[in-house]
Amino acid sequence: MTSSQKTCSFKDEADLTMYRKGWFFMLKYIFLRLLQTIPVLLGVTFLTFLLLSYAPSDPVTMKYLSMGVSGDAAVMEAEREELGLNDPVLVRYGRWLRNAVHGDFGESVKFNHSVKEEMLKRLPKTIRLSVCAILITVLFSIPLGILSAVYKNKAADYIIRFISFIGVSMPSFWLGMLLIYVFSIKLGMLPSISGNDVIGLILPSITLAFWMTATYIRRLRANILEEINKDYVMGLLSKGLPRWKVNLRHVLPNALLSIITMFGMSVGSILGGATIVETVFSYQGVGKMAADAVTGRDYNLMQAYVVWMAVIFVGVNLLVDILYRFLDPRIRLGGE
Repeated sequence: MTSSQKTCSFKDEADLTMYRKGWFFMLKYIFLRLLQTIPVLLGVTFLTFLLLSYAPSDPVTMKYLSMGVSGDAAVMEAEREELGLNDPVLVRYGRWLRNAVHGDFGESVKFNHSVKEEMLKRLPKTIRLSVCAILITVLFSIPLGILSAVYKNKAADYIIRFISFIGVSMPSFWLGMLLIYVFSIKLGMLPSISGNDVIGLILPSITLAFWMTATYIRRLRANILEEINKDYVMGLLSKGLPRWKVNLRHVLPNALLSIITMFGMSVGSILGGATIVETVFSYQGVGKMAADAVTGRDYNLMQAYVVWMAVIFVGVNLLVDILYRFLDPRIRLGGE
């Protein structure tokens, strides 16, 4: 097979060159964005470390408080000196950063083992909860958003808009407690405290997905109605194309563009651990871990959680930008 046959999908050499340039610019853009994450992560971690250094207590004090004893002042001061807690902030941050790069985030005062071990134990649970909530959101928000737009000002539209209005207005903690009261206490169908089984994921997943589903329905409906009234839709319909094909192949992809940004931010928040929902259902994920770290003043655990959140949001934003490029070829990245 000749080289000309291999590139038969391209009309000429110019198209092949443009294709290769497009991938080159995308890879360059990804590389530059990854480089930009370095100062972002450094800034976030340093500010967090600086704020925690001015907290009213330190890890040594919290260790003795967690054991329910009051340590000797001389012994506690010796431990602080051994741990380097009396060193200047920049010295302590540099030492923490060097260890964090190698995957060592210190010891957890509350759980009495390494922070890395605790994070790795909690992350799979948060990921499972996130996947369930995202699947529920996608399965309900897209069909209902399309249905509400297609049947504008009809009975179906009014019902969907009313439900979405309730979903946007209802706080997550209140919805979670309402679901526990109905399905756990009154009906006894589902557990109020989430375990490791699939049944324990149902109530927290619904609680997380309800607000997101309502928000996406409203935004998708507005985007579809805006796209339907544009000139290109009228032009395609005038050529004899069926409306369902125009809506599916042209209107819906354009309407989903702004949804992707919202979706990316929501995914980042969920993967970071929905603290309120996990606390309400006693779900032992990253969000519950962060809440316990704050109440127990576990500074090493809080610092690791901040790093995780920063990495998640930076990574999700990068993925959203790249996905934009595939959905809308008019978007250019990195000087392309």
